[in-house]
Amino acid sequence: MIPKDWTEESYRTFTNYLKSISLEKTREFNKKIIRTQYEITGIKVPVLKDLAKKIGHTDYKQYLSHEPITYEEVMLQGLVIARIKEEEDFHSYFKEYIKRVDDWSLCDTFCNSIKIVRQYKKKYWKEACHLALSNQEFISRIGFVLILNHFLQKEHIMEIFSLLDEKQTEKYYVNMAQAWLICELYIHYPQETLNYIKKNKLNVFTHNKAISKIRDSYRISKFEKEDLNTFKRL
Repeated sequence: MIPKDWTEESYRTFTNYLKSISLEKTREFNKKIIRTQYEITGIKVPVLKDLAKKIGHTDYKQYLSHEPITYEEVMLQGLVIARIKEEEDFHSYFKEYIKRVDDWSLCDTFCNSIKIVRQYKKKYWKEACHLALSNQEFISRIGFVLILNHFLQKEHIMEIFSLLDEKQTEKYYVNMAQAWLICELYIHYPQETLNYIKKNKLNVFTHNKAISKIRDSYRISKFEKEDLNTFKRL
């Protein structure tokens, strides 16, 4: 299944194996919710995570030298990169990998799988903020999702609010990431986030979506949900 050496031949054999374990039901489901330029074959994420762990015990640099073609190959490479322990190597692959991301699922699965970010908080906090302000939709989403997954500490909260206000865009997947981030901030820091909701500079869609996401949470009281509803914008 997992070759010892990632030659052209062994990589082709491996990609053929990936196609052999794909599921039509998974492929059809993913095609309904994923908008990507890559061909979707239909492999579940837990299977890809298990493969990434095994690939990590081989020469991962040799593996990553091969060009991914399918959506699953791209996601698998991201999962392998997310496990890299050497920061310099990780950062080099990170910068190249994010250029491939063209869908919310590739973005989110990669960002929440990264192991090394919290060991280098100062560096990746700056990196995440820089990415969040990108004009490219999924680069920007990566920035916000990195913050959501790794930087919800109170020390960052006011900077996050400023960043949210600074990033003015109508890009759907960025707006959804912003709304999701605000929801998580409210759950962790309700009063500070409520104050932000009352005076933010977000567009109407993102503002209302954030409130909707918070109100959908089982971690929020009925009273809070009713109160939040009064802050929706027309």
